[in-house]
Amino acid sequence: MAEPGSFLRHLGAVVRRILVDFARTKRFAKRGGAAVQVSLAEAVVIPQERDADLVALDEALAALSEIDERKSRVVELRFFGGLSVEETAEVLKISPETVMRDWKVAKVWLLHELSSRAATSGSGKEKRDEA
Repeated sequence: MAEPGSFLRHLGAVVRRILVDFARTKRFAKRGGAAVQVSLAEAVVIPQERDADLVALDEALAALSEIDERKSRVVELRFFGGLSVEETAEVLKISPETVMRDWKVAKVWLLHELSSRAATSGSGKEKRDEA
């Protein structure tokens, strides 16, 4: 029999994969790839301008996971899984205080990582525009 909470433990990762795959598929189609038919209901779930942000967040979360797996899992469960602090603590078998501490540190780290990536990609775009 499955361990209690095992479903919730995997929920955030599954939702993350679905959303990121969907965003990547839409980006691929925009770049001339095979067109994907999406219902209106699905199109409303992730506005097109947020696709790139979602993919960038996924990449940043993967980088965070290499540094601190638990903080990455906290973000997955809270952001993608929609779990509360208490539910996340129960799933990860840590205290709610540790969840909050990890959540705060992870948000700051992700903001810095995403800002650095945006600055790096933005400076390359400006150089191309000037040429």
